[in-house]
Order: sequence, then C-alpha cells, then structure tokens
Amino acid sequence: MCKGLSLFLLLISFTVHAEQWPGEEWPTGPKVTDTEALENYAFPPRDDANRQGIRTDALLIIHDGQIIYERYAGPTTEHTPHLTWSISKSLMATVLGVAYGEGLFKLEDPAAKFYPPLAKHPQIKIADLLHWASGIDWQEDYEYAPLKSSVVAMLYTRGHRDMAAFTADHDIYAKPGEAFRYSSGDSNLLAAALKNIVGPQHYPDYPWTALFEPLGIRHAVWETDAAGTFVASSYAYLTARDLARVGLLMARDGRWSDRQLLPKDWVAFNLKPFSGYKAHQDEAVPGGQWWLNRPADSAASPWPDAPPDTFAALGHWGQALYVIPSEKLVIVRYGDDRDGSYRHNELLKRVLMAVRP
Repeated sequence: MCKGLSLFLLLISFTVHAEQWPGEEWPTGPKVTDTEALENYAFPPRDDANRQGIRTDALLIIHDGQIIYERYAGPTTEHTPHLTWSISKSLMATVLGVAYGEGLFKLEDPAAKFYPPLAKHPQIKIADLLHWASGIDWQEDYEYAPLKSSVVAMLYTRGHRDMAAFTADHDIYAKPGEAFRYSSGDSNLLAAALKNIVGPQHYPDYPWTALFEPLGIRHAVWETDAAGTFVASSYAYLTARDLARVGLLMARDGRWSDRQLLPKDWVAFNLKPFSGYKAHQDEAVPGGQWWLNRPADSAASPWPDAPPDTFAALGHWGQALYVIPSEKLVIVRYGDDRDGSYRHNELLKRVLMAVRP
C-alpha cells in the first residue's frame, strides 16, 4: 500500500511539474489580476489630440509555457501578423541556428564562402556579421537623418532591389570582428549567405521548414527583396502568439518538447556579450543578433529592474520579445511608439510586479 501510494504521489508530482508546450493553441494558466500599473503604462488613453507617446498594439505574457496575460488594441488581434521590424534579425539568427546544427557552416567560416560579393572583404566571418561587427562602414540612422542613412537607402532607394549587394559594396572602416556598429546591412548579408548555406532550392522555404513549422507557427510572412533574399533586417511579420513560440524555444535553451532544435552552443553564442562592445553605445548589450541585459565594462545593467539573464529581440517603434529564463517568462510587446518615450526597463519592471507573488 505504501509503495502504491508513493508511486501515485510521484506520478502526481511529475504531472504537476511537467513542462507546458503549445500545440495548435497555447495552454492557459492562472491569469494575472493585479494589472493596473502595467496597463497604465502599456495602454495609456489616446485620442485625436494625443497621438504621441506610448501606443501598444499587443502585450502577451507567457509564464512557464502558459498564457497568463493577453491584451490587444485595434486593429491588432491575436490573429494579426504584426510587422516586427528588427526582431527579424533575431529570427534570422534563429533560422541560421538550425542550419548550424545541421553542420552546414561554422561561425569562423569566411562570409564570402557563402556570399561571393563579399570577396572584397575576405576577413569578414559569419560570427562577425552575427555580432554586427563586420567593420563595414554603415550609418544606421532613421527618420531623423535620412540623407545620411545607409539603412534608408538600402530599404527604400538605391539599395532596395538587392540589399545584400548594396551592403557588400560599402568600404571597411574597422578590422572585422573588433568593433561593434549596429547594422541592418550585416543582418541582410547573413540572409544572403543563408541562400548558399542551405542551397537555392531549399532557401525560399527554409525559415518555414527549419523553424516555423517545427514550432507550430502557421501564419508567418517574410518579405524578400527583388533578388529573392529575405529582408532579415526588417520585414518579418508574426502574431504575438507565434513570436512567443520563438521566445519559449530560446528560454528553454533551444529545445522544443523532446527535440533539440537549436544546438546549445549556438544559443550560448547568441547570449554571450560581444567583447568589442562599448557600454555607452546602446542601452542593451549585443550578443549574436540578440540583446542582453548583462553589464558591459563593469557598467550597470541596461535594464536594472529585470534579472541579469533577461535577453530580447528588439525592433523599431517599440517591438519587443523579452525572455527571462530565471522567471520562466516570455513577453511579447508590439507597438507604434514614434516619440521615443517607451522604455524597456519600465515595462519589464511593471510586468514583474504584476506576475510575482
């Protein structure tokens, strides 16, 4: 009787602590109820006279694999693939991680091995592109300096038909691998390299077969330029729930249920601060096309109210996928913040206040 009871209790314990994974739908957990401070920040009142400030389109909180909070603002719904902007960079890094696990390339491979137009810059390695450290002279300016902006020219004017070729044609300003300079061009060079890494015949479907389908992502959209190269810098669209699947994959060290989809050493590379980064350059620390909350050069944590293991994929105008493994949290936030008032730390602080007992 005692043995039977012990076995029963063991089975109950296993069931209680079993990992939750989304199937076609996400499982739901106990809903967050104390949300006033969070919603006052994320969803402030807006009207015709107040069009500036924070505008959240979606906020989704996953705890331990279960939805505990979800809110949308029209016209966005749970079924809307939202423009992710530069979250696309982290998505491309994740797709590349699957190819890395298949043994199709190494981090130290010259990028020109897979993208011949980079032959003029033979020292650039795949790892350098992942670190935004190609050394290519690039100006990542947006609306406030469009005439100087490399990225505006790449996306909208003389470079838009073949974005990787436009980037490769730039000069070098620093030795590859030594200096961080955030560059949408580096990310699009990775997308062009992927074409030869996996083969042109597999490339058009590869993000889906390698990543989206295994995670159960059914409605992703990823635009290409006229050369047929995915715009890894900017133009992937996912629902909040689908993007959260990528966050859960990263939160669980590249594992999806019983499959190690991303090698652990790939995830470790993504989440290791780039040694050439200087703390004053940005509010988050670059890893391998992901952003980290780890102090650089003995500086304070970029997001002091969040745990140091917090990392994120971030996009223009307030798009964010936050992952906090120590809290078993994945947070997706879509928005349209055009005045720069949104703060990652403030949202993370209020989420943690709402979800912690």
